[in-house]
This record gives sequence, C-alpha cells and structure tokens, in this order.
Amino acid sequence: VSMNHTAVVEFVLLGLANSRQWEITLFVFLGIAYLLILLGNISVISITLTNNFLQTPMYYFLRNFALLEITFTSTFLPSTLYSLLTERKTISLPGCFLQMLLFYCLGTCTLFYMAVMSLDRYVAICHPLHYPAIMNSRFCLQLILGCWALTFLLMLPPTIMTVQLPFCGPNVMNHFYCDASLLLQLSCTDTGFIEELMFIILIIILPGTLIVTAVSYGCIIVTILLIPSSAGRRKAFSTCSAHLLVVMVFYSTCIYRYIRPAQRGGQDSDKVLSLFFSVLTQTVNPYIYSLRNRQVKQALKEKILKFSGSL
Repeated sequence: VSMNHTAVVEFVLLGLANSRQWEITLFVFLGIAYLLILLGNISVISITLTNNFLQTPMYYFLRNFALLEITFTSTFLPSTLYSLLTERKTISLPGCFLQMLLFYCLGTCTLFYMAVMSLDRYVAICHPLHYPAIMNSRFCLQLILGCWALTFLLMLPPTIMTVQLPFCGPNVMNHFYCDASLLLQLSCTDTGFIEELMFIILIIILPGTLIVTAVSYGCIIVTILLIPSSAGRRKAFSTCSAHLLVVMVFYSTCIYRYIRPAQRGGQDSDKVLSLFFSVLTQTVNPYIYSLRNRQVKQALKEKILKFSGSL
C-alpha cells in the first residue's frame, strides 16, 4: 500500500465493556446521565433567556456554558449509547476525524469557559462596585469570542495534520470515542512532531487555565473569610466548595489522562478517566453552577407554577 494512500476506511472502537450484561448496564447509566445533562442545561438556557432578573453577565456566561456542554457531550455520547445498544463498534474515517475535531475543540473551549466564569465570579465578589463597569455586555462578548478564537488557534493545526496522516492498518482503538493519541498510534508514518506539538499545546491549555481558575477562587476564598456574618460565610463556602470540587475532578482527570510522561494511551484506565471529565462532571455542572443558585431556583419554581396553572 502506498504511504500516500489511506487504506483504512473505518475504525473499530472497542468501547466500554466486554460483556453484553455490562453493555446494557452502562447503556442505562450513560443514558440517564445524558438525559440529566440535556434537561439540566436546557433548563438553564430557557430560564436565563426568559427571566428578566437573570440578564446579568454571570447568567450570560452560564447560558453559553450550558449550550457548550450540550454540544460537547452530543459529539460522542449518542454514538456511544448506540454502540452499547446495538453492539456496532465501527465508525467511518470521516466520522472519526469529525468526532475528534469537535471533541477536542469543544473540550478545550470548556476549559477556557471555566476560567472565564471564575474571573467573572472574582470580579463580582472581590470588586462588586466595579463589576457593572468591568463586566459590560461588550466585554462579555469579547471574552466568549476570545475563548473560541484561542480554541481554534491552538487546536486546528494539530487536528489538520492528524487528518492528513495515512492509515494502513491496524484500525482498532481501545476507547469509546476517536481519541487523538490513539489515532496517532495507528498511523503508518512518523507522528513524533504532531505528538510533541499536541503535548506543548496541552501544557499551555490545561495548567494555564487551571492557574487562572485557582487564583480566582483563591482570591474569592480570602474575600469570603472577611465576611462578618458566619451564616454568610457558610453559604458562600458551600457554593464555592461545590465549584472547586467539580474543577478539581475535571482538571485532575484531564491532566492525568493527557499529560502523563512516557505513557501512551490505550489502557482501560484511560476510558475510566475520560468518563470522569467528559460525562460525570458534565452531568453535575448545570446543577452545581446554575440550578443551586437561589435566583435560578426561584425562576424555575415560577415557571413550574405557571405551567401547572396553565394545565
């Protein structure tokens, strides 16, 4: 086979389970998780769009974050559920490339969004008097567009280079979605430069956004400690600790999965780590970031009462 010709027309994804019983069990759990992700994020989007009291920068970011989460999980969860239900393990070459592109671009944008939301909370809590002037609508839009611009600037070059690689077989990936590190291992040409480039980009993105998020929450915690009311401190710490727990799980699993030295992907443990940052955190995010908020809960309650009254 010529090295300039792609012999492989599809890839085989081994998925999450080796037995039919485990496949059915995982289908139920992942199906429930996907349903919760959709319901939670759609609720956040609809409430923040229709309620006049929720037209603030914080809810603007949360609404965009909810839309991003729906799109991100929809790149791989429906196909994963389909493969668990039907035992179909193959994905076409173009479908694999498209899934890889969307997964990494949307996942990277999620990291930038989390950093931006932590900055928004830092300004709101630590500099409340300057908050309306700093977080105006124009600046909020610039932050969102900046997240997308940085995402495509960093992720498109290695993705395009990966798509242009020849694949001559084998075509089996021990994963439940098309993972870039596994694709590089399956290529029948040298991929050392692309691997180094992706590693450098991940070193920039993951620790970089983590530092911004950690410093923002650190300043928030210091400000909370200065609150004179013990009840106010407890309430603020309850919200902040929930956010930090989600951030810690998301970043720790991402960093261990993609920035481990001297170890390539393909182990079963990689699939477990991927489930944590791509499914578990996405399931709880709308309930931790938005639906626990007092104003959102009040708006949701009013919507339910209004809907019940119309019935």
